[in-house]
Amino acid sequence: MRFLQLLQASLFAITVLASSDDSNARFNKYLTKSISATGSLKLDDSKFEDLTKSPRDYYVATLLTAMPAQFGCVLCKAFQPEFDILAKSWINGDRKGNSKLLFGTLDFLDGKGTFQKFQLQTAPVLMLHLPTTGPNAKPGAEPLRLDFGNGPRSAEDAHSWIGRHIVGDIKPPVRRPFNYVKFATITTLILGGISFVTLAGPYILPVIQSRNLWAGLSLIAILLFTSGHMFNHIRHVPYIQGDGKGGIQYFAGGFQSQWGMETQIVAGMCKSLPQKSTHHKEQKAMTDYFATDAILAFATISLALKVPRMVDAKRQQAAVLVWSILMFAMYSFLLSVFRIKNGGYPFWLPPF
Repeated sequence: MRFLQLLQASLFAITVLASSDDSNARFNKYLTKSISATGSLKLDDSKFEDLTKSPRDYYVATLLTAMPAQFGCVLCKAFQPEFDILAKSWINGDRKGNSKLLFGTLDFLDGKGTFQKFQLQTAPVLMLHLPTTGPNAKPGAEPLRLDFGNGPRSAEDAHSWIGRHIVGDIKPPVRRPFNYVKFATITTLILGGISFVTLAGPYILPVIQSRNLWAGLSLIAILLFTSGHMFNHIRHVPYIQGDGKGGIQYFAGGFQSQWGMETQIVAGMCKSLPQKSTHHKEQKAMTDYFATDAILAFATISLALKVPRMVDAKRQQAAVLVWSILMFAMYSFLLSVFRIKNGGYPFWLPPF
């Protein structure tokens, strides 16, 4: 009886050693092929079965995909280059196979049986097969799958996912190939920009250094951001609104709402106001229009800069009178608008 127990134990040990040797031989064989292929192995049904069968003391990351054009798999075409980059980076960083991880790609045309075995209806599917023997074994465990429900994945995403599920410190980082097209494009743009600045600099520099230009841009920015234009742009407010009596309401009551036309009127009492459009899209576009020559600003600039330079005293007095009256009238109008926005405001200026 004791002899039979010893015989059974010996046979079991021999079987385990043989299985371990077979697993190591398979791993070394496919590792050599991976190094030669510098990345992912191209599989079919038989190779997939041989690579992933038990007993197995190594990990296998397999990408089940459908690359031919007749399948129209956009995600497959988007992820395949990323998977190849990941496989190449990992194999080059771990040529001795210390991480015990192999990569393989199985196309639907070459692996219909495998797709049927796992009952796959969509592609791509990235599987991570866990070891069935050894210290990190998880016997009977189903392959883990990376979710593609949120769209295409990058090589870094797949690397992070695989790294969370394998044991060990050897996890070579993703190293993308040098992008010569991007380098050439950036270099060309930089050289072109330097050439343009060198040749056009004498003509552009005086314009950039113009105080009038920056004063105008500053004025535009001030009026743009104080007139409520950004409020209209964010809230998509109506251009105008009916008053309920068959007329048009240009100003919205209260401080919590406003119309597009209201912004234009307040910000741009201009020399050339835009024509009102009855088309909704044109009205919405007009809320983005901004007049650059508002009367109050122009009147102030004229009184401060233009009028003092007039040689004729009578013309100078007339200009002062005209611009002053114009400023008074505009402030009167703005005050009347403020009374519309704030019904309880008691003050006003003639003539509005």
